[in-house]
Amino acid sequence: MNEYFPPVLVGHPLADQYRMSFTAGAHSPRHVRRIVRSYLREWDLAELAEAVELGVTELLANVVRHVPDRRCTVLLRRQADGVRVEVADGSPRQPVPSVWVSDDAEGGRGLVLLEAVADTWGVGPGAGGGKTVWFECGAGRAPA
Repeated sequence: MNEYFPPVLVGHPLADQYRMSFTAGAHSPRHVRRIVRSYLREWDLAELAEAVELGVTELLANVVRHVPDRRCTVLLRRQADGVRVEVADGSPRQPVPSVWVSDDAEGGRGLVLLEAVADTWGVGPGAGGGKTVWFECGAGRAPA
């Protein structure tokens, strides 16, 4: 993920989606945010960048923290009214939003933040017994 070349720069038509599979690590969110930001600019959805970048960062942090092998697939898909992001992994463990998190807690805020920046989000079954956590942000929405 060190270099990303947008499809229009390498002679390919602009795709409506981008999928990447990898083992998530400490630096993965930074690289994925760059890719997300680039696609949102190409799709004329740059106004969604802050919300989408925060959402995907939180979902990747959950993969790093809760998925034993840290393998995941991120799907970024342009929609008529915005963008949908899906993060799939092989863990059956379902995310549970925290009702209350102490001020000095080091975790537990990810899904609360996701709910704050996304128009909608959810969890569905993934391949091989895993899950897919997804969220959508609309083009008419200003970042929270």
